[in-house]
Amino acid sequence: MAEATRNQAKRFNLIEGSIKQALIRMTMPMIIGMIMLFTFSLVDTWFISFLGTESLTAISFTFPVTFTIMSLAIGLGIGASAVVAKYLGGSQFEKAKEASTVINYLSFALAALVAALMGLAMDDLFRLMGASEELLVPIREYMWVWLPGSMLIVCIMTGNSILRASGDTKTPSILMAAAGLMNAVLDPFLIFGVGPFPELGIAGAAWATVIAWSVGFGYLMYTLVVKLEMVSATLPSRSTMLRAGRDMMRIGIPAAGANMMTPLAAGVMTAIAAGFGDTAVAAFGVGARIEPMATLLVLAMSSSLPPLISQNFGAERMDRVAEAYRLAIRFIMVWQLGIYLLLALTAPLIATVFSDDPMVVEAITLFIWIMPLGYGFQGIIILSNSSLNALHKPLIALYLSVARFFVFYVPLAWLGSLYYGLYGFFAGAVCGNLLMAIISWRCFRTVQTILSSGSVSDLNQEEASPAEGSLEGGQAKDPREQTA
Repeated sequence: MAEATRNQAKRFNLIEGSIKQALIRMTMPMIIGMIMLFTFSLVDTWFISFLGTESLTAISFTFPVTFTIMSLAIGLGIGASAVVAKYLGGSQFEKAKEASTVINYLSFALAALVAALMGLAMDDLFRLMGASEELLVPIREYMWVWLPGSMLIVCIMTGNSILRASGDTKTPSILMAAAGLMNAVLDPFLIFGVGPFPELGIAGAAWATVIAWSVGFGYLMYTLVVKLEMVSATLPSRSTMLRAGRDMMRIGIPAAGANMMTPLAAGVMTAIAAGFGDTAVAAFGVGARIEPMATLLVLAMSSSLPPLISQNFGAERMDRVAEAYRLAIRFIMVWQLGIYLLLALTAPLIATVFSDDPMVVEAITLFIWIMPLGYGFQGIIILSNSSLNALHKPLIALYLSVARFFVFYVPLAWLGSLYYGLYGFFAGAVCGNLLMAIISWRCFRTVQTILSSGSVSDLNQEEASPAEGSLEGGQAKDPREQTA
């Protein structure tokens, strides 16, 4: 048994004690870490803006490519968290270590493959997006540094997910915030050539990011391999690689696909807004920047809730799964109502911060008065999907994501825009979130009820392969099974 892994799991035990306290303890570091990341991301863009419009435009063109790789990282991280947390909840510490090890190697290999394919098709991709030959020059300067470094961020995301699976959200939050701070500090030195550093321009921004990721990756691997012994320095057997890799990919790939729905839907919504002119596009763009901060708690809980659910799923404590989900949903609805009231009262003031054009201010104010009404429903959708992934039901979560964006959210926003203009556009989106929230809630409750009926043990047996049986024949059973 991996003693350090066992101690880590005991230290952040999620299958006993107060669920409310566990959610608070895990969510608070995530909120702080996300605030720091958002802030440093803005600082990074601010420094690049001093290079001129061309560099800023080049960075904007890189978003779809960088978001694709980040979606892969997020998806693999979701898969890693679900698989490892379930093993930890079932006190299968050796299997948790094997899965963590395989997940790290597999993440690096997949990231390297995607980065290589992106590199080979780089010029064609950006030309397809409409980048001119002049813009391709700064785009290449940035991407030829960023792409190889992207393998590090994928491994960081999956490594952090392994820590969160054990109940530790503090270390990943500190690590990401520290990497963001280092990136922001290095930016002016490498972009503008301050002091002994060379002036690298837009490539300097990429180098600052990669250097920060490298330091973060080094510390994370030390923590996982040496300090906690949650990851082995040696490759596991072929059968273990296949089993753990299959489990992670079964959850991670659909989760990555679900994440990619967001920018796709945002692009369609922007196109609909464009039908009302630049004023509506500007208002929708400002709203898109307000939304992550207004739903910060939802985003934080979407990372802190799944480990709690997966561990209790592995421990066959479906009563605690139901309670955790119920507490999270109830709190999110009350919290987002408070956020809406605050935004609605300050809408005119917020609008004037972003523009001094009266028409744009009016459109932004309308956005803030309507769209945040749906953020609570959006929270139900996001937390339901993340909880379904935690219960190893990734395809259901993927289907719900597709239905949300392309059956309810976007179509109802479009229909509303046809009959009631910009007001109907925003109101239709809220109605889409409301309907999808009801469906998501019912879907999770149905899955939870089925699993609570005594099928968790059967599911665990079905997921076990013959190879696993031969490998783990001498492994001690979960003490809860012996006392049942």
